[in-house]
Amino acid sequence: MLELVDTKTDWIADEIAALKEAGLFNTIRTIDSPMGAWVTIDGRPRLNFCANNYLGLANHPRLREAAKRAIDTYGVGPGAVRTIAGTMSLHVELEKRLAAFKRAEACISLQSGFMANLATIPALVGKGDVIFSDELNHASIIDACRLSRAQTVRYRHNDVADLQRAIAETTEYKRRLIVTDGVFSMDGDIAPLDEICQVAEAHGIMLMVDDAHGEGVLGEGGRGIVDHFGLHGRVDIEVGTLSKAFGVVGGLVAGKQTIIDWLRQRARPFLFSSAMTVPDTAACIEAVNILADSTELVDRLWHNAGIFRKGMQEMGFNTGFSQTPIVPVMLGEAPLAQKFSRRLFEEGVFAMAIGYPTVPQGKARIRVMNSAAHSEEDIQLGLEVFGKVGRELGVI
Repeated sequence: MLELVDTKTDWIADEIAALKEAGLFNTIRTIDSPMGAWVTIDGRPRLNFCANNYLGLANHPRLREAAKRAIDTYGVGPGAVRTIAGTMSLHVELEKRLAAFKRAEACISLQSGFMANLATIPALVGKGDVIFSDELNHASIIDACRLSRAQTVRYRHNDVADLQRAIAETTEYKRRLIVTDGVFSMDGDIAPLDEICQVAEAHGIMLMVDDAHGEGVLGEGGRGIVDHFGLHGRVDIEVGTLSKAFGVVGGLVAGKQTIIDWLRQRARPFLFSSAMTVPDTAACIEAVNILADSTELVDRLWHNAGIFRKGMQEMGFNTGFSQTPIVPVMLGEAPLAQKFSRRLFEEGVFAMAIGYPTVPQGKARIRVMNSAAHSEEDIQLGLEVFGKVGRELGVI
C-alpha cells in the first residue's frame, strides 16, 4: 500500500522554522491566576508588566460581583444578534452609560475594539472614497480600511503637515475620512488630535479616533483623548475597547447620534454577530461606574508610570517618545529583545519582547505596561530587575 505524503502545508513549517531562527517566534505564556499586578506562571508569582489592565479592574471585586448578579438575573448569553433576537436592557444601559461618560451624543457596543473598527470604517466609506490614515495606526484600522475598498492614503506618523500635503494631493473622491489612533500602543505617544481636528474642519472631512489606549488614561477621570483636548462635538467618531482600562472585553463607538444610528443599520459585525455576553456587559457597566465616581485609579496609574519612566531613564535605558503609562524599552534587534525578556522572566518579571511585524524591523523592544494595581514597591522591584538584566546584557 502506497503511503500518502501530505506536502500542502510544508511551507508553514518552513516559515515557523524561519521565525524561530530570526528570534521572531512568539511563545505565549499560560497564566494560572487572575490578571493583576502579579500573576502566577509555571507555579511561580511574576511581577506583571504585560497587561493593558491600566486601572487594575480586571479582577476588581465590584466587577466580579456585578457579573455574578447579572448571570442570576439574565443568564449568560444574548442568544443571537440583537437585530434578530432583540437587545437586552443591559446592553442599552451600557451604551447610555458609556455615551454619558464619553460626553458624546450616543454609543454602540460591539464584541471587541478590533470589531468596532471593522464595523465603523466600511460603514462610513467605500469604493471611490478616501481614507487618510496615520502610518502607525493599529492593525484593526488597517484591516478595516482594506475591507472598506476605499483608497487609503498614509501620512507620516503624527505629522500634521504631511496630512495636509496628502489631502491637497488627493483630488478625486466622493467622501473622505481621517483616522488616527489616539495613543499609539507600541510607542505610547499621543496623536495631536487638536491640530488634526482643525485640518478636518477646514476641509470638511470626517474625523475618527481609535481611543483604545486613551480611555481610562487620558482626560478627566479617564474619559479619553477627546476630553483631554476638549474636542467634544468636534470629533465625529470615537472608537474604543472595554478590554484594557475597563478590565473586561468588548468594543464601543461613540459619537454623533446620526452616525450611531447608521451603524445600527449597516455595521456588519453588529448585524451578523452576537452581542457581548451578560456577565461581560454587567462588569463593563460597573467599570464605568467606578471611573465616573473617582479619579483615584487614574491618578495612581500616572504616578506609577512617572516613577518607572524616570527610573529607567536615569539608568540609561532608551524609553522612546512615550507620553503615557506605556513605556517602551527600545532594544533594536529581536533576538536581544527575546533574550532580555527571558532573563526578566527568570528574575521574576513578566514583560514580553515585541518585534516584527508588530513593530518595524530593527525596533524590537520590551513594552512595559504600568498599572494602578502596582504598588510603589512593585515598581521599585521592576526597576531593580531591569537594571540587573540591562547591565548583564550590556544594554546600559
